[in-house]
Amino acid sequence: MFRRFGPLAALAAIGLTACGGSDIGAATPDPAGTPGTGDLVVVDNARVFDGERDLGTVALVIRDGRIERIEAAGSESLPADAERIDYSGRHIIPGLVNAHAHVGNTEGTEHGDRFYTRDILVRDLRQFQAYGVTTVVALGLNGAAFPQIRAEVAADPALGAQLFGAGAGVGTPGGAPPAANMGLEQDPVARPGDADAARAAVRAQAGAGVDLIKLWVDDLGGKAPAMLPEVYRAAIEEAHRHDLLVAAHIHDLAPATDLVASGVDIIAHGVRDQPIDAALAAAMREAGTGYIATLQIDEANYIYAEHPGWLDTPFLRNALPAAVVRQWSDAGWRARTLADPATQRARDAVAMNLRNLATLREAGIAVGFGTDAGALPHRVAGFAEHRELELMLQAGYTPQQALTVATRDSARLLQLDDRGLLQPGRRADFVVLSADPLVDIRNTRRIEAVWQAGRQVAGPVSGYAVD
Repeated sequence: MFRRFGPLAALAAIGLTACGGSDIGAATPDPAGTPGTGDLVVVDNARVFDGERDLGTVALVIRDGRIERIEAAGSESLPADAERIDYSGRHIIPGLVNAHAHVGNTEGTEHGDRFYTRDILVRDLRQFQAYGVTTVVALGLNGAAFPQIRAEVAADPALGAQLFGAGAGVGTPGGAPPAANMGLEQDPVARPGDADAARAAVRAQAGAGVDLIKLWVDDLGGKAPAMLPEVYRAAIEEAHRHDLLVAAHIHDLAPATDLVASGVDIIAHGVRDQPIDAALAAAMREAGTGYIATLQIDEANYIYAEHPGWLDTPFLRNALPAAVVRQWSDAGWRARTLADPATQRARDAVAMNLRNLATLREAGIAVGFGTDAGALPHRVAGFAEHRELELMLQAGYTPQQALTVATRDSARLLQLDDRGLLQPGRRADFVVLSADPLVDIRNTRRIEAVWQAGRQVAGPVSGYAVD
């Protein structure tokens, strides 16, 4: 059964016809000197990885925000009347597509739905964009202003990464997402207690124009009620009636197995309690179920306490609010974090997540890219995505394979056929790097410029990690 990804095609088109400019701060060039402001642009002499393969050194001809054609570098057939940008010695990759993130939920070391404002959303989307993430799916916890802000950002790439999302999402009464722990004072999440209420919740969110449906299913480690199978089955069925994909938040193998059998489209977190067996891998392959590991979600609970020296790398430090820098610089905070029994559980979860991602990679499962960045202050928008790429190598990916997941495959998972690949007819969303990421995945941190819808919207990011 074909399922569309909500109203994405219309929003993508809006983004390509936009021309309004905004003051977006230090990460963005002066509009008067911004490359790519014309209708026809030639980006020449860069070595391009198109999301599938290394094209070598070529020229991208960009018209009205899309790649019109790809030519040999310096070709005599390049249009003479185009604005020309020479990226000799540079490397280009597609903009990263984060299929599981959050926006408008943090301020300093605090989090909650009181921060869901237009200004904070734009701040978050600009930060994602500055770090090379040009598409962000906010997978739940979105407030009532989401549709309006989504449309505004789609109309003006200067406002940040293009935003899609699941609205508030569908959770469980007294369960996930935990309202108190997540600071949900208004708690916009629908929490149906039976199948009829689940169908009604999905219909309401579909009517509000969400791009997909998010379900929180698991029991938070036995601390809360799980979503009942009859509830999530009804929600999945109703969502498919509205041609909407369904992504499910899980932690453990058992609910993941039943969700796949129930027709869920995307497992939105990695299985972290036990190994994925051959039966589940086969069922996912047969059903075409997608999988987003979010490896960094558990690692973020302890890694910054383990590696305080990372704070000295501008690539991380520039992504952090001052209050977070102060907290992570505190030796007492680091000691408490590392002594907490939850830290070992998080390390174990990362190890199991890596093992299961390797299993699914070898089984040929459709894997997308996501980090849960933005849900909590230590899930750092922008930095988390580059760390996720690095972690994927521990699951057996090569740099090229990891980048393919983060671009082409993530867009495919979302049924976005206008991005993820730098090919004729696709959006000109790409990142310009000063070193080759196919040689060292950490070279994705050497960002010189970010282009979105055929114009430069950010760059450079100062500094990059070297350890």
